[in-house]
Amino acid sequence: MLRKKTFVKRTRKGNVIKVVNEHYLRDDISCSSQLCTKCPHFKDPVLSTLPRSTSTLPNHYLVPDTNVFMNQLDLLEHNAIKDVVILETVRDELRHLSMPVFNRLSTLLSDTTKRFYLFANEHHKDTYIEKLHGESPNDRNDRAIRVSAKWYKDHFKDHGLQIVMLTDDRANREKGAAIGLKAVSVTDYVKGFVDVPELADIVSHAKDANAKKEDIMYEQHLSPTQIQHGIKKGTLFQASLQVSTHNIHEATVSGEVDGEARTIYVLGRKHMNRSIQGDIVALQLLPASEWKRSASMAMEDSDDEEAGVGDGTDMTSVQDGPGEPTAKVVGIVRKKWRPYCGALARKSVHSKPGSTAKETVIFRTMDRRVPPIKIQTTQAHALIGQRIVVAIDSWPVDSMLPLGHFVKVLGSSGDRETETEVLLLEHDVPYQEFSKRVLADLPSEGDDWVVTDQHVHHEKRLDLRDRNICSIDPPGCTDIDDALHVKELDNGHFEVGVHIADVTYFVKPGQAMDEEAAGRGTSVYLVDKRIDMLPSLLGTNLCSLRSNVDRLAFSCIWEMTEEGEIVDVKYTKSIIQSKYSFTYEEAQTRIDDERMQDDLTRGIRRLNKYAKRFRAARMARGALTLASPEVRFQLENDSQDPVDVEMKELKETNALVEEFMLLANIAVAEKIYKHFRNSAMLRRHPSPPASNFDQLRDVLHEYNLDLDLQSSKSLADSLNLACVDGDSYFNTLVRIMTTRCMMQAQYFCSGTESEPEFRHYGLATPIYTHFTSPIRRYSDVIVHRLLQAAIDPDAVYGKELTDMAKMKDQCDVLNHRHRMAQMAGRSSVELYTNLFFRGKTEVEMGRVIRVLKNGFVVLVPKFGIEGIVYTNAHDSPFHLEETSNQLVANDVTIKIFGHVKVQITVEGDQDGMRQKMKMQLVEPVVPGVSVQPTLKRALPESTIEETKKAKV
Repeated sequence: MLRKKTFVKRTRKGNVIKVVNEHYLRDDISCSSQLCTKCPHFKDPVLSTLPRSTSTLPNHYLVPDTNVFMNQLDLLEHNAIKDVVILETVRDELRHLSMPVFNRLSTLLSDTTKRFYLFANEHHKDTYIEKLHGESPNDRNDRAIRVSAKWYKDHFKDHGLQIVMLTDDRANREKGAAIGLKAVSVTDYVKGFVDVPELADIVSHAKDANAKKEDIMYEQHLSPTQIQHGIKKGTLFQASLQVSTHNIHEATVSGEVDGEARTIYVLGRKHMNRSIQGDIVALQLLPASEWKRSASMAMEDSDDEEAGVGDGTDMTSVQDGPGEPTAKVVGIVRKKWRPYCGALARKSVHSKPGSTAKETVIFRTMDRRVPPIKIQTTQAHALIGQRIVVAIDSWPVDSMLPLGHFVKVLGSSGDRETETEVLLLEHDVPYQEFSKRVLADLPSEGDDWVVTDQHVHHEKRLDLRDRNICSIDPPGCTDIDDALHVKELDNGHFEVGVHIADVTYFVKPGQAMDEEAAGRGTSVYLVDKRIDMLPSLLGTNLCSLRSNVDRLAFSCIWEMTEEGEIVDVKYTKSIIQSKYSFTYEEAQTRIDDERMQDDLTRGIRRLNKYAKRFRAARMARGALTLASPEVRFQLENDSQDPVDVEMKELKETNALVEEFMLLANIAVAEKIYKHFRNSAMLRRHPSPPASNFDQLRDVLHEYNLDLDLQSSKSLADSLNLACVDGDSYFNTLVRIMTTRCMMQAQYFCSGTESEPEFRHYGLATPIYTHFTSPIRRYSDVIVHRLLQAAIDPDAVYGKELTDMAKMKDQCDVLNHRHRMAQMAGRSSVELYTNLFFRGKTEVEMGRVIRVLKNGFVVLVPKFGIEGIVYTNAHDSPFHLEETSNQLVANDVTIKIFGHVKVQITVEGDQDGMRQKMKMQLVEPVVPGVSVQPTLKRALPESTIEETKKAKV
């Protein structure tokens, strides 16, 4: 059947044209039930012959409306909910309302165990409806849902099966009942699941049942129109809220004050005004009389149900001077709420053990920057001691805390696998197994795939298998992205090659595997495992440049003089065979052992010679040598428990590889930008605002040192001079603190920035990209495609390489994934650090890197860890001298860069919520203050023996 609608339209030029819309209706669209014998089934029916019943409803199929999917998707994702009809009307509405919800719905549809069926009601001759005169689009869609549910009801009237329309819209339920439909609310529906009591906890609630109408805790947010008007006038500004990890009462945003880029503080929960870590908020700058004039405070985790609600502004110790600018949140432009991992606070459970009565309890998030969340649950006692997931529903002005609902249980608190899953969820790391659809894109030969003559002749690849190519990587590396070679030429020059795994041979645009890699963005490295961007067949086998096997590569090949001057460079697809896979230590041994004079070893020495010259030239241009404390764990083979921890030691060969990877990345950046002026994927590192260094510079002035911030070169020079006689670690400490003053490097599309903004500040290069790690970074996959299109005049490539908007969107995804991967890696280190110190007491030397009003932050170089020593006990003799930013007690002074000795232990709170590292001051000894020694728990003899063996 064909429906036509004709109307006239006037163009911008004033011409009148006739427009005909055609809508095809069909009579062969299936209900997709295994019970049905009337409908044509072009594929296996989805809905079962015996859908479940509840205590209040017989066997039934479920037809939810759009708002149920928008507000109760966690419930619909539960395994108890099956045999659901998703109407085309609903799916189309969700596509326009929320892409994240739409994508989750698509996942449900692809899960055959869920039995969710997409019914094309908008193209079915019996369920399609026209919009009535004066009817709103929303009302028309609600009517379409009722009509489709009624069609299903009539369709199964002879099968003893009920159709249940699920909606929280009372008017929609009443209209459904008027035409004979069974229409129920979500709350009433889940009451019937007596065998699945947790469903009642998953229902989303938008109001605080315990709030009193007169209790207004927060200011009303401005409307979107008011916010936009204020931003245009300059009375408001927009920024991302970043809550302090030390104090959830304190947040910062980036903004301009009097035309200067500044860090602006938001102090206290009332000024944060129901915004949460990461939200894009609208802010109003506060008058100078309300600016921050006291040192920041650190907050210990509290068991108080209302932790994080207080004002948090402490102005009792005010110093002279202008202070730091402050602002308050007046509206939320875009919420960044997500499902949060954590645990229930025991003190908030007031029912008797074993009770299943619904009660309001407090959920504490793993992310310290997120406030506690109120949820209602009937399973409070069963959830104590468990890691669970909770989603926020709302945060009304009359509720001190946000309101949410239970989603699912992850596992027992303290279990290493559970805690690892928590950190992956918390950092939005896709860690699911690769789907069959993705794996179907792998070569059918599997491990038996080999390079053939076709790859040489038909793909115009350069055959480099005769070169002395080698790779240099960390011990145990299986995803080898890069390899190197050097060869002397007849003219006395040298051919130097950087060879990168040719991932794009296997991963093509439009494939499911390409979409998956683009979504994952990067491999994620945890202490005990790696979450791969690509299936292991590629990452650790067919793409990995392992030794003594032929591999496909993308090569940058330079001709260099004896002194390392570049004469020429070319880029080519190639075939290589690495002669040896070195670890950094093995390569270093080759360099140092003068007895070894084979061609491969001499080649590594020459590469090392070149690398030193390249590095010296970079330093002369102003490249920075920064530092960060990185640790390495030794894990017990079977249990994977940490048995030793130490700082990572970098060798000369680390720098060798780094220099050639930088050289290749810069050369490729220049090449792709030359050919794709508006759509090249590049990487920039912005210059940091001078205000980021204010505190560090103030401290260095006490040592008659300064940081010159005029350029990266002047900063690099002043860092080289930042030394103190007799303190070999001082310069490293300054570089660590300088690193924390820097901006984040980011991927960007060349057409979105002016050329001066391309600069990579830390590397002191005007242009840069990522080309050298396509196995573990999707950015490099894109760059490989750009480079191939740039060097091959016959290359055929898709619009995705020239579409500036799409390239920008991909850069945004990669920046997020890269940042989350870094944070997940750090959280994994923190988890294993806590596991290592659990049951132990260590006393070690540390350095003070930050002074707070009620404590100080200590970095322990031996372990590369840091923690807070609190000085806020009621009888503590310490007080803060604001002008000098020092903590003073009797004759003892605690200041930044100061030496301290601390006792390190790890303890859990009473909820098993977080394993917390605790540091106590041992030296300098403060009169009247004693450290309570923590008893060292005896380890089982077998564990002691395993530990000794592992260390040996």
